[in-house]
Amino acid sequence: MTPPDRFHVTVMLDYYAPYVSGLTEAARLTAEGMAARGWDIAVVCAQHDPALPEYEVINGVHVFRAPVLARVSRGFIAPRLPLLAGRLAARSDILHIHLPNPEAAFVAALRRRARLVVTYHIDAFLPDGLVNRFGMRMVDESCRAAIRRADLVITNSEDQARGSRIWPTIRRRELRPIPSPCVDRNGGTPRMREGDGLHIGFMGRITVDKGIEYLIRAFRDIHDPAARLLIAGDHTTVAGGSNIEQLRREAGDDPRIRFTGLLRGERVRDFYASIDVFALPSVSESFGIVQVEAMMSGTPSVTTDLPGSRYPVEVTGFGRLVPPRDPTALREALLEMAALPAEVRRTGSELAMKLFGGDAFLDAHEEAYRKLLPSGTGVRL
Repeated sequence: MTPPDRFHVTVMLDYYAPYVSGLTEAARLTAEGMAARGWDIAVVCAQHDPALPEYEVINGVHVFRAPVLARVSRGFIAPRLPLLAGRLAARSDILHIHLPNPEAAFVAALRRRARLVVTYHIDAFLPDGLVNRFGMRMVDESCRAAIRRADLVITNSEDQARGSRIWPTIRRRELRPIPSPCVDRNGGTPRMREGDGLHIGFMGRITVDKGIEYLIRAFRDIHDPAARLLIAGDHTTVAGGSNIEQLRREAGDDPRIRFTGLLRGERVRDFYASIDVFALPSVSESFGIVQVEAMMSGTPSVTTDLPGSRYPVEVTGFGRLVPPRDPTALREALLEMAALPAEVRRTGSELAMKLFGGDAFLDAHEEAYRKLLPSGTGVRL
C-alpha cells in the first residue's frame, strides 16, 4: 500500500508493535481505533527488531521504522528516527508524541505547523546508579521541552499527572486525563488452573520496575501446597533487559510458581479466567492496563499505592493498595481479596467495565484531535 500524501495524525514513540508494553499497547489500540474511524494515521518508531520492515501497514495504520545503530540500556541510537518523525509531522495536521522519550524535544522542535499532542505515560525509571540518574534527568528535560510546546497534554489520570516529577511543567499546559485503552478479556477458559487452590496472577514485562520479587516473597509465605503463582510476561525481548534470573533465584525450588512467558490472544483470556486475584507489585507504574483488564474479568487487583497505578483501585474499590516493596502487606491483601464472594466480583467487574471499557478512550481522543484540526479538514466517519 502506498502511503497518503498527508496524514491527519503522526504518532511518534520509540517501540511499537509487535513489541509489547503498556505504553506500546495504548498507542497501538488508539492508532488502530482511529484508523478504523477513517483517520489517516502514521506511526513513526524505531526498528527495534531488524527483521521488521521499515514500512508496513498494520490494521490500517501506516508504520514507519527507523533503523537502530546501537542500544543503550532501555534506549537506542537511531539518528534517522527524529528526522523521519519531523518529515512525517510536516505532512500531518497533528503530531502526537508518547512520553517518556529521549528524542521528544528534538521532534517537537521539528514539527513545523503541526499541532502537538503529548501523552505522558510515566516518569522514566531505571535502576539506581550514577549513570542511570543522569539518564533519567536527561529524559525528564527532553519531556519538559516537548510539553512546553504542546497544545494538549494527555495523562492516564490527574492523579498520575500530579504525582509526576515534571508536574510543574505539565500544570502549565492544557491537561486532559484519558485512561489507557483496556480490552475486555472475558470469555476465557481456566486452562492454567491446577486444582482448586488459591491462584494468584501477574502479567507484564519481566523487569525490575514491576517489583515481582516482592510478589514471589509474599507468595512463598503462603504455605498452602495447592496454591499457585502464575507470572506471565516477556523476558526475552524486553528493552533494557529482564531480571528473570533474579526472579528464578527468588522462586528457588518452589514447584508452585509458574513462569508462563509472553501470552497472546486467547491465552490472555484463559490467564484471567484461571486466577482468583491479580497482583501488580510495581515500584514504578502509572496506570496498569493489566490490572484493569483483570477487574473487568471479575478478578480484584492488589497493587502498590503509587500515583496513577492506584487510580483504578480507588475509583472502583475493587482491590487493595499496599506500600511498595512490602511482601507482608502484599500477602495479607492478596489473601483478603482472594476471599471476595462472587456477588462482589460481579459488581466490581461491572463498574470497571463501565469506567474503563468500550470506546470511551477513542471518543476522547477523537474529540481532542478534532479541536486541533484546521477548519475545513474532513475526516471520513
